[in-house]
Amino acid sequence: MKGCQICKTGVLHPSHANVNLNRGETVVIIKQVPANVCDNCGEYYLDEPATKRVLEIAEAAVKSGAEVEIKRYQAA
Repeated sequence: MKGCQICKTGVLHPSHANVNLNRGETVVIIKQVPANVCDNCGEYYLDEPATKRVLEIAEAAVKSGAEVEIKRYQAA
């Protein structure tokens, strides 16, 4: 696997991460997002399909008027 761009010493491994987003007045937490996670610092990297889905979930929460929304990741 590739090395971590943040700590420069860790190695990335397939795993899951919780993604926290602030969109305007809305806080969205998306749990169990597939990601490559650094074994040293815990930084995570999402691939393009996961990023797209996370943004779709966040946008839906904003449109619904939610102040805080917690969702479990599900692929589209």
